[in-house]
Amino acid sequence: MKMIALVMAGGQGTRFWPESTTKKPKQYLSLTSDKSLLTQTLNRFEGLIGKDDRFIVTVNQQESLARSCGEEASHKDALIFEPSGRNTAPCILLSLAELLKKGYSQEDIVSIVPSDHVILNEQGFRDTLKLAAEGAAKEGSIVTIGIKPNFPHTGFGYLHQGKQISNDIYKVAEFKEKPNVETATEYLKSGEYLWNAGMFVAQIGTLLREFEACSPETFKSFSQLQNATPETLPRVYESIPANSIDYAVMEKSDAVHVVPAMFDWNDLGSWDALEAVLEQTNDNTVASSKGEYFQEAKGNIIFAPDKFVSLIGVNDLIVISNDKNVVVLPKSESQKVKDIVAHIKDHADLRELL
Repeated sequence: MKMIALVMAGGQGTRFWPESTTKKPKQYLSLTSDKSLLTQTLNRFEGLIGKDDRFIVTVNQQESLARSCGEEASHKDALIFEPSGRNTAPCILLSLAELLKKGYSQEDIVSIVPSDHVILNEQGFRDTLKLAAEGAAKEGSIVTIGIKPNFPHTGFGYLHQGKQISNDIYKVAEFKEKPNVETATEYLKSGEYLWNAGMFVAQIGTLLREFEACSPETFKSFSQLQNATPETLPRVYESIPANSIDYAVMEKSDAVHVVPAMFDWNDLGSWDALEAVLEQTNDNTVASSKGEYFQEAKGNIIFAPDKFVSLIGVNDLIVISNDKNVVVLPKSESQKVKDIVAHIKDHADLRELL
């Protein structure tokens, strides 16, 4: 069973601003180790998928970043380029066309994952993907990876786990949008719901079959994608509806199964998420610094490369400093970084900070 890794790395997210910018998005940052999140994602397949079968899909503007982060952990011609960012359905359809051009067959299995998540239990990740791949091949299904929720999160979509298909593989009864806190609490109590982590495994042919059945408006461009030249590809790509893979295929397909993850998972949605994936230093979380001094200071998160940080008498703050910006805010308000980004977007003289 030939397995392929496809890592989606074209995002422009700025939830980790000011360190994550449009020029260097989160997936290229070294937030939890000395390696970028993209490099860690590629390395996570070691022992399951060889580096010659690992690919990165991104946009042309990120070529040098993707190439440098992926050069030692992926195929020598690993990069698949989107002409523009058009959400995950066009991105995946284009990638499938490119994989077939590279000589893979419709029976080969592709594992599609985001590039910017943190998973510490790498063996559990590989075991889960192996189980998903076996189920996908046996059942001709798309197998998504569900995360067992540990609190009523309102920022994730959910999967309703249905009847058991085989060992640890279940039918997806329904996809659920991001719930309010009351609904999320009910999901958690029921034990029947999983977080939708945006990772899934299927044979290339299965994905194409479900694209055609569930989203014919998207699939009709597939043959054009296969035959496109560098000159004609942008026009073809722009004609594809800019939908997510969930909306275009997953929510409409009857062939979607789920495997509950046998690993930890963090999507690093905001700066406060670092607290869950890094060990503490004197009751604080230091992601990066040139040294620190704490006095009566607890629960703070610090990211200040090449700077000595001193905190006295303050608790539960996020402190970020780089060569252009200083940001200080309570951990409880971590999502308000987006308000700073919105303010900068509204002021032309500040936009270089993005």
